This record gives sequence, structure tokens and C-alpha cells, in this order.
Amino acid sequence: MRIGIDLGGSKIEGIVIDERGGEGVRLRVPTPRGDYRKTLDAIVGLVARLESVGGRAGDPPATVGVGIPGAISPTTGVVKNANATWLIGHPLDRDLGERLARPVRVANDANCFAVSEAVDGAGAGGRVVFGVILGTGVGGGIAIERRAWTGANAIAGEWGHNPMPWPQDEDPPGEPCYCGLRGCIETYLSGVGLARAYARAAGRHAVPDAVRGSGDATAVATEGVLAADPDAAAITALAEAGDPAATAGLAGYAERLARALASVINVLDPDVIVLGGGLSNISRLYDDVPRLWRRWVFSDHVATALRRNRHGDSSGVRGAAWLWPN
Repeated sequence: MRIGIDLGGSKIEGIVIDERGGEGVRLRVPTPRGDYRKTLDAIVGLVARLESVGGRAGDPPATVGVGIPGAISPTTGVVKNANATWLIGHPLDRDLGERLARPVRVANDANCFAVSEAVDGAGAGGRVVFGVILGTGVGGGIAIERRAWTGANAIAGEWGHNPMPWPQDEDPPGEPCYCGLRGCIETYLSGVGLARAYARAAGRHAVPDAVRGSGDATAVATEGVLAADPDAAAITALAEAGDPAATAGLAGYAERLARALASVINVLDPDVIVLGGGLSNISRLYDDVPRLWRRWVFSDHVATALRRNRHGDSSGVRGAAWLWPN
């Protein structure tokens, strides 16, 4: 029996899966935000409940994998780069292992997504799968032979913090990113990036001087985006109805996504790229992007498939369970 844990900012989800990938018990508890010790308690308690409800008398202890919005540093052995900042600086895998009396594997949640889709999702059958998260942020993970590839620095797949490749005259100026740099792929391809593209196409693109000079990177990054602006689903619907601003905004988004993914193909050459996150529901991307990326991929033919995820929001927790291979 495998247990997967997906540690998010507002909830911790746990799942039991069998050797064939069949789902058993699924439970959720609130995340004790800001409190590391209570977060450990919550995960340990969740594992105990999952084993109690989903296991059978005499079963060996379940394997436990945990997906987090960060990574374990191979240098220090503690969590780094985590949106759940109270995890930073703690040896989460070791602490959980001691509490649960068994080894625990911890991986970045985007890597868990890639593993889930590689094992029995949209990337099944591919030796190398690149999993993409397009949502509030832009992340990525790599699965090779159905196992997470973390890299020497535990940042494999972090394409969202590379610059947008092959700049075009029509590209907007590079915006500040929370990482401290400007013009990261994330600033163009996140949900805010799409909303910004729509706003520019609608003629709202000037940053007020007060905002520009405020030093508030978040305020500047959301330049031109109003609270009443439509989200990705609404922009897609507007484009389908013939709205010119939505059509232009989506076209620009697809072209930039094609460029960004072409740079991944040129380096990693994956068999399959699987899209996840809220923006993965934009159906036109699966036709437009492969047609567009041919211009930048350094090959006479592009065999890489672009696919929508199969497991949706469940991919993270399923991938955490699959951190322990057969």
C-alpha cells in the first residue's frame, strides 16, 4: 500500500493507492499555516488515519511520499524555495521519518505531478515526461522512466524562472518577478500574465507613476490588470465569441508558450509534455502550440506530444504516492 501526501498552503490531502494505481481512501485536513511542528503533527495524524481506514490487519506499514511547494536542498538537507515558508530550513523528510518510524520521500509538487502523469496519466508510455504547471505561478517537473528527476541542485524543471526565449518586437517589456529578476517566463505565462496580455490588447497597459515608483513588485507585475478583468476561462469564452482583445491576448499567450516549451525541447527532448494547472484547460493550446513551436525547435520534425493532464488536481497527491516505485 502506498500513501501520498500533498502539502498545500490551505490543505493537506492524503490518498491510498494500490499496486495498480487504484485509489482507495482520500482524506483532507487544514494546513496549520505558519507552524512547522503542527504541520508535522497533521501529516503524521493523516497517515495514521489513512492506514487505519485503508489498510488491513497484518499489512506492512505503507510507504509514504510527500509533495511540497519547495524542495529538499541536496547541500543542507533542509527545505528551500518553499511557498509554505514555515517549512524552510527544516529537514522535513527526516523529521517525518522519525515520527513515522519509516523512510519518507519528499519531492517538489511539480515533480509529483510529472511522476503521476508519467506512471498512469497523459504521459504513460513516455520515457521522459516534462510536467508543466500553468496557474498562479509557472512550474515544471521532470519524470524519467517514471521517477522524479530532481537534479544536482534540486531545481530540475524550474523553467518558469528562465527568461522568455527569442524575444519578439511585439513582446511587452519584461516585468518584475517575485524571484528578484525581470522578464521570467512566469511573468508571461501565469494567470496574471494572460490577464495582462488581454489588458494590453484591450488598450490598458500603462503603469501609473505612483505604482511604478512604489517599489512594490507585485503591484507593478499586475500592471494593467483590473480586479474586474476576466480570468482564463472567461477570456477563452470571449475569444470564441469573437472578442478581438481576447483573441489577440490568447494568440500572444500561445505563441509565448510555444517559444518557452521549444527551449525545453531543445534541452531535454522529452517524449511528452503534459500541461496542468488552471490554464491547461484552454483547449486551443493543444493545437496552436505544437504548430507554433516548430519554428524554434532545432529539428526537422518534432515528435514530442503536448497533452492535457489526465488526473487533474489529483496528480500531485498520486505522484507523491508513486515516489516509491514498484
